[in-house]
Amino acid sequence: QVQLVESGGGSVQAGGSLRLSCAVSGFSFSSYCMGWFRQVPGKEREGVAYISIGGSNFKYADSVLGRFTISRDITKNTLIIQMNSLKPEDTAMYFCAARRPPPLISCVGLSLADSRGFVYWGQGTQVTVSS
Repeated sequence: QVQLVESGGGSVQAGGSLRLSCAVSGFSFSSYCMGWFRQVPGKEREGVAYISIGGSNFKYADSVLGRFTISRDITKNTLIIQMNSLKPEDTAMYFCAARRPPPLISCVGLSLADSRGFVYWGQGTQVTVSS
């Protein structure tokens, strides 16, 4: 049974930090592209960051570049995103997701705006940043 379980969300003041984790089971974590997405009620889901299968290549949304860091721990089957210098506009439900690597391009060659290929999703963890 495939499971992706996010944790680490919460409420912080602007400028603070949070570390989200996504514990994965039921599929080969080391063979899948992984990503973090976020969504605010009434708005479209937004791709935040992708990481390559090997964990050495990354792609970030412009809005989080330089503040968020995505990583993966293959030994623990865990996807992580470290979020620093948080802003009120980072408030959202955050989801981790997984997809098989696309043909011909790398995981980080995927568009952050296109989540259609992500087949496994977690239930989400809420992040609230107050000003």
